[in-house]
Amino acid sequence: QVQLVESGGGLVQPGGSLRLSCAASGSIFSNNVMAWYRQAPGKQREWVATITRSGNTNVAESVLGRFTISRENARNTVYLQMNNLKPEDTAVYYCKLIMGWNEYWGQGTQVTVSS
Repeated sequence: QVQLVESGGGLVQPGGSLRLSCAASGSIFSNNVMAWYRQAPGKQREWVATITRSGNTNVAESVLGRFTISRENARNTVYLQMNNLKPEDTAVYYCKLIMGWNEYWGQGTQVTVSS
């Protein structure tokens, strides 16, 4: 059984910052990939960023230069540092763990960017 628990969401003003965390527990294989997605109201879920266990990253163009993904392998935790937040970043943010053919999702954490 694998569980993912996100935290760190909240309300922030435009231009502000937030740091999301996602901790994975259970039977975690060492060779895995972790990612962040988000879903805004009335829109489809979209990919935000991915990081491999070795630290290779990819970030969506829409957040490039503002968001940074990182991870702590010893804690099976992935982070998303979000800077210079914009109202269009408002969404529920989900983390995903990929191990082989299996994918696991967290429950999501709400990020609201508003003045």
